[in-house]
Amino acid sequence: MIESVSVFPSFQRRHRSAPLLNERERYLTHLLQIGRDTVHVRAVGAYLIHIVRTMELTSLRDVEASEIEEAGVRWANYRGPERRSKRPDTSPTRFMQIARQWLRFHDSLSPPPAQPFDWCLVGFRDSLESRGLVAITIRSYVNQVQNFLRWASKRHNALSALSVDDVDDYLASYREAGQRLLTIATRCTALRAFFIVAEERGWCLPAIWRGIVRPRLPMYTEAPKGPSWAEVRRLVRSVSGRTPIELRARAQFLLYSIYGLRASEVSRLRLDDFDWRNETVCVHRAKRGGIQQFPIQYEVGEAILDYLQHGRPQCACRSVFLTLRPPYRPLTRGAMWNIVGERMEMLGIQSEHRGPHSLRHACATQLLKKGSSLKEIADFLGHRTTQCVAIYAKFDRRSLRKVAAFSLAGIL
Repeated sequence: MIESVSVFPSFQRRHRSAPLLNERERYLTHLLQIGRDTVHVRAVGAYLIHIVRTMELTSLRDVEASEIEEAGVRWANYRGPERRSKRPDTSPTRFMQIARQWLRFHDSLSPPPAQPFDWCLVGFRDSLESRGLVAITIRSYVNQVQNFLRWASKRHNALSALSVDDVDDYLASYREAGQRLLTIATRCTALRAFFIVAEERGWCLPAIWRGIVRPRLPMYTEAPKGPSWAEVRRLVRSVSGRTPIELRARAQFLLYSIYGLRASEVSRLRLDDFDWRNETVCVHRAKRGGIQQFPIQYEVGEAILDYLQHGRPQCACRSVFLTLRPPYRPLTRGAMWNIVGERMEMLGIQSEHRGPHSLRHACATQLLKKGSSLKEIADFLGHRTTQCVAIYAKFDRRSLRKVAAFSLAGIL
């Protein structure tokens, strides 16, 4: 497997001479399967050599987070011949991150000790699931609340002792750290949802959720959150090769940009969703629910057929987009983000957001510039209301000037 990452004999010798070769190769194979490029995998492989040697791992065993941190400090202070990084100030952080991910992959990372308030997260998750929220929203809310409760446990021993002042102090710490308003607003939404559940179940004082006020966010901004349409076209044209990786990437890029699909919706696509006789595709909406049918645009259809015929592995799995190495399985949302984000970075495409959702932003903005109404855009993107479209379709000054320049005086 090491030969597929690097052709240099010195690189291959270093890997074969280090401990836990099979365990390291299995993880590197996994990274290739989820869409990581060989440059990234080669860098991770180099770190794994330092990890097993610094931590003196000759066999896999349970490792606690504190041991990884201590190894990171030793690696930071190391100045021997193995230190090749040009950024020694950031490499210890990278060292610990890769160590955690590798050990977690092999189920060898000891779980963190239980926190005082973690018991209530199960009930909160159950409440969100009963409301029909999608999995990614539930996971985000639970993570936000978990961070708050761990912060609050240093102040109080019981949920009943929490107050609005604690929430305000917690959010103030993020404001002082310079976090964006949108990030703080997301934290507020998650905390409001939690304290509503906590009040219903008698865990906390009443009406705390009423005192959590989201910061006001501007409805429209000058800069769109996605790349320009010219950059989207450049992104699509950059994957014109005939390798399975590029055939898969081109089909995905077109689905994100032409139909404005979310990564979770693309990952759910199955072979049966494409009706080639009637030239339609069924999309299972992630947030609105239900199924939405689209005509298959010619360029998108050609790209998907090209991938199915020449790039997709032949296997029993019915998902459209699969890993390229066995065991074949559907691509995860994280892998799809990597495919788009790394390509945008390689091309130097400037955008506030990267990944598949940035192409959804670009799609909405382009539809708006072409004259589509907000209702049409909302229906196309699978939103319940036109208000949600403002998140994706941002008016720029040029568009506003065109609207302001139009006068009814000439036709009265």
